[in-house]
Amino acid sequence: MVTSPELDRSAILRESAAAGRHLARICFKTGPPTLTGVELEWTVHDAADPARPVDPTRLRAALGRHSPATLDATSPAEPLRHGGMVTLEPGGQLEISTPPRPSVTALIQATEADIAQVTDLLAAAGLILGRSGIDPHRRPRPVLETPRYRAMRGAFDRHGPAGRTMMYSTAGLQVCLDAGEPEQVAARWAAAHAVGPPLLAVFASASRHAGRRTGWASARMAAWLAIDPARTRPVWMPGDVDEDPTASWIRYVLAAPLLCLRRQGPDWAPPPNVTFADWLDGALPRPPTTDDLDYHVSTLFPPVRPRGYLELRYLDAQPDRDWRLPLAVLTALFTDPGTVRAAYAIAAPVAHRWSAAARHGLADPALAAAAAALLDLALTTLPRLDLPAGIHDEIQRGVRRRLAAANRQPRSRERKVTP
Repeated sequence: MVTSPELDRSAILRESAAAGRHLARICFKTGPPTLTGVELEWTVHDAADPARPVDPTRLRAALGRHSPATLDATSPAEPLRHGGMVTLEPGGQLEISTPPRPSVTALIQATEADIAQVTDLLAAAGLILGRSGIDPHRRPRPVLETPRYRAMRGAFDRHGPAGRTMMYSTAGLQVCLDAGEPEQVAARWAAAHAVGPPLLAVFASASRHAGRRTGWASARMAAWLAIDPARTRPVWMPGDVDEDPTASWIRYVLAAPLLCLRRQGPDWAPPPNVTFADWLDGALPRPPTTDDLDYHVSTLFPPVRPRGYLELRYLDAQPDRDWRLPLAVLTALFTDPGTVRAAYAIAAPVAHRWSAAARHGLADPALAAAAAALLDLALTTLPRLDLPAGIHDEIQRGVRRRLAAANRQPRSRERKVTP
């Protein structure tokens, strides 16, 4: 993504204006939208018995020199052959983050190679990757313990059991898009949010958890929405069309309560309900630094998070090679300002329906109609991605299957759904 000069990460912050200036420098890095990235998560299972717990020792043996430091403090944490980094979530979910690429073809090919390498490493240890956005077999249980994860669990437990479900059982697919030129940022920001509910609905893969049906099309997103609205609600909502994205993000960051307070020792729990704005106002013994602010941002989980680029976090993990479908759809929808405007126009009427998308998926008629129109638009733009014929044809067939599923939903009679 677009880079910027190094910033002083240790500068002391004493007022919200200084914090806002720091966030403005790092949250929306503008320039031509040329790079695309992807981060893929999976639950990890025993190949013979997917309900069997997988312990850290087995994961460490499988990943070897690619083990992250959270799993093995002595590991060199080597990248995979094509540059992907392996990390693990607190429930043992495996994530691959590949470097962004200037073409979708290069990104797909590098990511597929890294997935193949990890799959082989796991297979040698009798392990396989999951196929859905939430563990369909096992109840939530911790695999990794760190001070950050303990603090997260304590904070989320105050809101109910959803935090443990999210931490230990969910797996997502994140697509990363450049923010664009300065005059494009607001439109791309709004469209990235607006298309979220219909694309969540069409790519929902998390209806079964711990051996039972949950009643949700995406129990993964249901868990995220139930954790803590101050850090998981969308930053943008319909009606914010003229709102400055940077100003919205600064308000969101400063108003969010601290999740972790880094210190020596195992206890990183902060005082309850202290926001970053409170910290700036002297609520804690020492003032925060820019590094503290950056770390605080890493504990915020809205559906779209600005990290210089736009990180779209609302999709469930997909089975097998289907992760390429939402990647291609989103890249096609954001090809140029015209497609961004068209995608926004389609999705704007349902842009607020996050809960309905998680609960009902394509059974919600309005979401199904918007999803179908977005997939139609993506199919018309797909040739502009210049994918090799084999990859193009396979992705096109996959998108058409999803389009057919959206079109099968009844449109003639509306039913009451969760807003």
